[in-house]
Amino acid sequence: MEQWTEIIVETSTAAVEAVAYQLTNHGAAGVKIDDAADFAQLTSQPDQYGAIIDPFSLPHRQSGAAVTGYFAPTTFVPEILPEIEAAVRQLADFGLDPAPGTVTVHQLENDDWALAWQKYYHPIRLSRQLTIVPAWAEYQPTSPDEKLLVLDPGMAFGTGTHPTTKLMLQALEMTLRGGESLLDVGTGSGVLSIAAKQLGAGAVQAFDLDPVAVASAKKNLALNPVAADVQVAQNSLLDGINTQVDVVVANILAEIILPLIPQALANLKPGGAFLASGIIKDKFETVKQAQADAGFVIDETLRIKDWYGIIAHKKGEDE
Repeated sequence: MEQWTEIIVETSTAAVEAVAYQLTNHGAAGVKIDDAADFAQLTSQPDQYGAIIDPFSLPHRQSGAAVTGYFAPTTFVPEILPEIEAAVRQLADFGLDPAPGTVTVHQLENDDWALAWQKYYHPIRLSRQLTIVPAWAEYQPTSPDEKLLVLDPGMAFGTGTHPTTKLMLQALEMTLRGGESLLDVGTGSGVLSIAAKQLGAGAVQAFDLDPVAVASAKKNLALNPVAADVQVAQNSLLDGINTQVDVVVANILAEIILPLIPQALANLKPGGAFLASGIIKDKFETVKQAQADAGFVIDETLRIKDWYGIIAHKKGEDE
């Protein structure tokens, strides 16, 4: 049986999103995140027999994080390994501490790869209305308001549970009222486009520079009938896009949000909303000030741990 390869990067909580991006950018067919910080959000709860389970009694990381990328047998790992190691080291240039930044390689069988996703990923409610459900899981909404975002994590770009995605889902809930036209920049898995459609958005266009992301988004969109009419294309930010929409969303690194700001302004209707996430604490004031300098009005800022989101709008004709 042909072997898949897993490349494991030991890193910090702050850098997991960026490390995951680098692994998928180098061809990973999927990414698993094991973050000690995730246990801080868990609470004791009874098991099926009524006994109280302390989540900290379960096997888990005591500190830091590990991001594992899964690579197909056709991947020539010796060629990409030095590139991944260099990309991880360079995260420090963007204000993200990759420490310790060690990179290791293991071989695993195809069966191990398939079981890994089903072991680690389960339905999880991320906001008042939105629940992410792995494609293989059987799950029924627990309330009339609950809306499902069906994803296949094996298609890369995570499962939507990272703080930056949670922030953007919350921002979408706060902003969308129904019928809005929307541009999703750096769509990745397509999760934000799916969420937007579930929350009542009208015409949605999604863009990503990475062709792997475009393919991943299309496959995930196909798992969600509500998102059947979302248009996905390969594009660098909003280069060459000339339209007028109600909402622009972007869950990308702060350094990439900065050149997007004038493009978002140009493509928004007066009063249109710009939702940005993926902003680490050290870059938050820089991004917020850049938006204000460009003419955006900052309406709301959101925060989970060291990650920030910004809800802003383009000044209306009467402002």
